[in-house]
Amino acid sequence: MDDFIDGLSEVACDVLVIGGGTAGPMAALKAKQKNPALNVVLLEKANVKRSGAISMGMDGLNNAVVPGYATPEQYTKEITIANDGIVDQAPVFNYASRCYDIIQELDRFGIRFQRNANGDYDLKKVHHLGTYVLPMPNGETVKKALYRQLKRERILISNRFMATRLLTAKDGRIAGAVAVNTRTAEFLVLRAKAVILCMGAAGRLGLPHSGYLFGTYENPTNSGDGYAMAYHAGAALANLECYQINPLIKDYNGPACAYVAGPFGAYTANNEGKRFIESDYWSGQMMQEFYNELQSGKGPVFLKLNHLHPDTVGEIEDILHRVERPSRGRFHAARGTDYRDKMIEMHISEIGFCSGHSASGVFVDEYARTTVPGLYAAGDMASVPHNYMLGAFTNGAVAGEHAAEVALETDLPDYDPDFVRLERERVLAPTRRDDGIPPNQLEYKVRRLVNDYLQPPKVTVRMQIGQQRLAEARDDLETALVARNAHELMRSLEVSSILDCADMAAHASLYRTESRWGLYHNRIDYPEKDDENWFCHTLLRKVNGRMSSEKRAIEPYIVPIETEERTAYERLRVSNQA
Repeated sequence: MDDFIDGLSEVACDVLVIGGGTAGPMAALKAKQKNPALNVVLLEKANVKRSGAISMGMDGLNNAVVPGYATPEQYTKEITIANDGIVDQAPVFNYASRCYDIIQELDRFGIRFQRNANGDYDLKKVHHLGTYVLPMPNGETVKKALYRQLKRERILISNRFMATRLLTAKDGRIAGAVAVNTRTAEFLVLRAKAVILCMGAAGRLGLPHSGYLFGTYENPTNSGDGYAMAYHAGAALANLECYQINPLIKDYNGPACAYVAGPFGAYTANNEGKRFIESDYWSGQMMQEFYNELQSGKGPVFLKLNHLHPDTVGEIEDILHRVERPSRGRFHAARGTDYRDKMIEMHISEIGFCSGHSASGVFVDEYARTTVPGLYAAGDMASVPHNYMLGAFTNGAVAGEHAAEVALETDLPDYDPDFVRLERERVLAPTRRDDGIPPNQLEYKVRRLVNDYLQPPKVTVRMQIGQQRLAEARDDLETALVARNAHELMRSLEVSSILDCADMAAHASLYRTESRWGLYHNRIDYPEKDDENWFCHTLLRKVNGRMSSEKRAIEPYIVPIETEERTAYERLRVSNQA
């Protein structure tokens, strides 16, 4: 107990960016560059040098819109189709129009992208329709290069402070955030004219098949804190029933990366070694076909590389075993799996929230604005679908620039001191108990309940029972959770966020009474797609202390989509005649 320090400090800034992974540093950088006179603070619960989903690097850009390969209109159409038409196209089109400039800027930072013999960017085809994948030969340097830019602009970085709740003024405008030190439990009130949430996916929502809490597909430090904070501040969250579910290596906490290996000739195959889907690009319909094959007599499902030339396999290994998850090669070596001889067994990941790979996030417009004035969101926690790393960079830049303009025109809002007092009591409650449930045990229980009751295919009664069980877990959270040091206090706060996300997942899934997005929202009780009643966004928000959902019409398309085109992803399965 000796590492708890009873302290409360207050600082003020123009723009507060929360989350030091991908979108956050770019948002802070662009806000500062927009107006160097602004006081910009970047808050991170770990250390910005090695935080976020790109902490170990990345193997490529999954959604690069490069002239000569694609246009913003083509990309917007692709993502609209991939997300079953439930898309406000303005944010997608804005991303597609700006991302090439961001690629070139990243190149100037020292992050190298693969080029062909003519010196042009060498893109690969993985998507069902277009060509958008740009490999990164030195992808392990991305975080280092980004950090250098932050230091060059003299941006104030506050490491080891975990944001717990957002502050709002009497008129509902954002006023800053409350944070707690993850080493000492000291409190910090950060007043701000604008706040940008860049806190990543809800990666620790479902429980991996291995049972390991941190053995997740997504970065496990991303525990849905941003989703929970936005919800409690009154912001709308969109399409949370559209889960993230991905193919991954069996028993390994990472993707099989058909995305990377596909351009070299690898593909997803059944136990007969035959290809059964036309495209390995992630979508709900692809995951439905994957699930169907896995459950059939032709499962398990594999990533097939053993038909490729050994030199080609070596090139794939050089990419997959060096960045993002360097433990991948060691895992295969220990299991005795040589890509040249054996297919790699795959399975289905646990569920999560992530707009980066699906569409579930805090609702934003083309300027990354949420429904709360002065609050922005970018990256995997914002609602721009199929965002990926480049989307986080690009939309982080959009958020930073717009927030800087707003900060110039805004006075520093006041906040309610009583709210801070109550928040300190809530946060520190687990430290006041002499005995109780440690956070890892409660987290395991909550995430096991998510698997038991919320994992697709979804059943109404099962989800309703899940809500009851999650309510019981909340009683444990509020009355029995114990934290013996500051690290366990951080874990306790993460459990609270995970539980909030689980409640939102159940509520949103029960609200949309149809099936959509393939496996992501496959409701057994409502097996058909119902465009007449449900071709819309669903928005979830906190109203009078309770969870509430509503429909929101999709904005008129910028890029028209023909009816036949909208159903393109429903024809992914390889035909029997092929």
